[in-house]
Amino acid sequence: MNRVQRVRLAMAATAVGIGLMSVTGCGYINPQQTDQQYSPSDGVRADLGSLQLRNILIVSTGAAKPGRVIGAVFNQSANDATLTISGSDGAQTSIPVKGNSETYLNQSTDPAILSTSGGAPGSLVSVTIKSGTDSSTLQVPVLDGSLKEYQGYLPTPSATPSPSVSGSASPSGSASPGVSISPSTGATASPTATGH
Repeated sequence: MNRVQRVRLAMAATAVGIGLMSVTGCGYINPQQTDQQYSPSDGVRADLGSLQLRNILIVSTGAAKPGRVIGAVFNQSANDATLTISGSDGAQTSIPVKGNSETYLNQSTDPAILSTSGGAPGSLVSVTIKSGTDSSTLQVPVLDGSLKEYQGYLPTPSATPSPSVSGSASPSGSASPGVSISPSTGATASPTATGH
C-alpha cells in the first residue's frame, strides 16, 4: 500500500468515525424523555403522605359554577384517611379513603362537588389538598362537557357541595368501568359518560 492509499484510508476511517458519533451521540448528550415523570392524561397527579392522587381534574361550566372533582385516590397505608380538597371562595369537599385501597371519583361514587370551580373551562385553578397534617397546593385543570367523556360529570343545577364521598375500594386494583388508572404510572382517562 502506497502513501496515497494510506492517507485515503485514514480519511475514510475518520469520516466513518465522525458519522457514527453524530448518529449515536444524540442520546448521550440529550436528556431522555422517558426519564421524565408526567401525567399522560387530562388531569394531574400528586403524592400526599400515604395518598397518591391520579388524574385529578374539575368538571364545570364556569368559574362561579359548581365543579365536580374526578380522578382516583390510592391509600398506601393500612390506616383510613380523609382527603380534603379546598378551592376558591371557601369551596371544599372531603373524600374518605379506606386503608390499603383506592377510591375512584367517577359515576359509581357519590360526587365530590366544590361549590365553585374557581376557573373557566380550559384554565388551571389552585386547590389545596390536605390529609392529616400533610397539605399541598396543586394547579388543577377545569374541563367542561365539550369532550363527550366528561359530559356525564357536569354538576346539575341542583347539585350542592358534597361533604364527603363514599369511595368504592377494589382490592384487585382495577378501576370501575371506563377509567383505567395505575398508582405508579399515572392515569389514562377514558371515563364512560352516562347522563343522570
